[in-house]
Amino acid sequence: MEWYLVLLKVKGYDLAEKRIGNIRFGFKKRGIHRMKIKNPILKGFNPDPSIIRVEDTYYIATSTFEWWPGVQIHKSNNLIQWELITHPLNEKRLLDMTGNPDSGGIWAPDLSWNNGKFYLVYTDVKVTDGSFKDCTNYLITAEDIMGPWSDPIVLNTAGFDASLFHDTDGKKYLVNQYWDPRSFHHPFYGIMCTEYSEEKQALVGKPWVIYRGTVEKFTEGPHLYKINGFYYLFVAQGGTVYAHQERVARAVSLKGEEFETQPGEAFLTTVNAPLHPIQKAGHGSLVCTPEGEWYFAHLMGRPIHHSYESLVDPRGWCPLGRETAIQKVIWDDGGWPHIVGGQNGLVEVDPPKNVVEPEELQNVQQKDNFDDPVLNINFQNLRIPLQEDVVSLKDRPGHLRLYGHQSLASAFKQAHIARRWQDFYFDAEVKMAYEPCSIQQFAGLTCYYNTQNWSCIQMTWNEQYGRVIDVVCTDLGKTISVFQEHPIPVKDDIEYVYFKVEVREISYQYFYSFDGNNWNAVPYQFDSTKLSDEYIKAVYDAAFTGAFVGMMSVDGLGTKLPADFDYFSYTALDFSTDKI
Repeated sequence: MEWYLVLLKVKGYDLAEKRIGNIRFGFKKRGIHRMKIKNPILKGFNPDPSIIRVEDTYYIATSTFEWWPGVQIHKSNNLIQWELITHPLNEKRLLDMTGNPDSGGIWAPDLSWNNGKFYLVYTDVKVTDGSFKDCTNYLITAEDIMGPWSDPIVLNTAGFDASLFHDTDGKKYLVNQYWDPRSFHHPFYGIMCTEYSEEKQALVGKPWVIYRGTVEKFTEGPHLYKINGFYYLFVAQGGTVYAHQERVARAVSLKGEEFETQPGEAFLTTVNAPLHPIQKAGHGSLVCTPEGEWYFAHLMGRPIHHSYESLVDPRGWCPLGRETAIQKVIWDDGGWPHIVGGQNGLVEVDPPKNVVEPEELQNVQQKDNFDDPVLNINFQNLRIPLQEDVVSLKDRPGHLRLYGHQSLASAFKQAHIARRWQDFYFDAEVKMAYEPCSIQQFAGLTCYYNTQNWSCIQMTWNEQYGRVIDVVCTDLGKTISVFQEHPIPVKDDIEYVYFKVEVREISYQYFYSFDGNNWNAVPYQFDSTKLSDEYIKAVYDAAFTGAFVGMMSVDGLGTKLPADFDYFSYTALDFSTDKI
């Protein structure tokens, strides 16, 4: 084992992130400290990164799928530390996902900047499974990354993963995955290109296919760049699974001939490296620093395994979802790009020149006492903006009040506020006041993937005890209760209950308390892998998000009974073990 770990270190792997079975290994660094970019740079569900630089600031936009508000945008001045600053699709005029299916909604947004203006292209996918992809591509603009953003312009409905290219002659072009609904064809037809008129605020002319991809198929996620006289097209292929990859093609003109694929192996992939800490590498975008250095931001996954499973087959399970990493890029004499360190990428990457070393970030408890007039930016809800009849920070000062609405199985109106799992080991805790009087009323702490895959510890009511605590789980659409006819009674004089979940990589467990100090474990451990893309994909085509932890309130009577949350805390834990 020691020889195997040292070998990985020689190859440049970051062993602090390597897990063998249920064991996580950490290492003390020796010698001179050198500043590095540490992957993933955006932890937890943050896929399909679109990266740009405006003067000395970098921005990354990532997919949010059915989570509202739409699109996450992070910023950085050094490519090392990233701060979540905004969700631009924060009004219903910009995005309405009412009834969108699980893993529908915002796919692969594209952020660009040209002549003092930000451009954001995004796809709202309404149909995910089957032969059809009903989706619409939109464009909005703003002079400031924080908005306000213009009314959306409908571009086309031909496919997803659309992005806008600003050519050096002033013309603009939209490229997108071109969907083929014919049952006897592969659905990924190629990459479509259409000219965009800023004056007409519409696509103009007839679209054409510029690239059909390679034998790996599933050609998507296109981004165009013009560099040294060539048009370079970066595309994802192989599907956003363990066979994922990024390919590069180029042409001297956008019209007249299809793009030529870069000779040799894929630009980026880990399909051939099952033990690499980075998996699913692909689907990304390119950025140049002020000093002329190149970097490629891409999605990745960090799989975990049960102790009885091979590390090779299956590749593993990613409850944290698809995350964002970044790699350094160099160009060869023939004008083709390559990942520094090889096509698998590195966990630790050299930062740009002249970067000032940032202060070290500490793993500190993140606790929200709900004293601010707006929700913490890390929280999101599902599909639609929540009005004051659903959520309020004013109706009971110092509390987040959730008025009960539809169940966690609903694709329409849930009273459910959550944040991403961003760590393999963490504790999340809430303090809640609630007075249910019906079997159709319940509120509590959730671990959630989608409407068909979630669990929660909740307070509800039953005929024998009145207020009770139960733990409920929905697994691929089948719902079970842990306590069934023997829930935990809550005494009449108890105003607040405390709920906690302890996530320990491959499993997680709920706890409850009546005083916040003495905790009682629920005698059931849940499998974290059941909140992963890989588990859901066994039944459903579309599974592209990741695990969330949050607060919910359900009222099947329609009386909108409120649940009041005094605080929510998320505490990341370090369970690594020093070996050298």
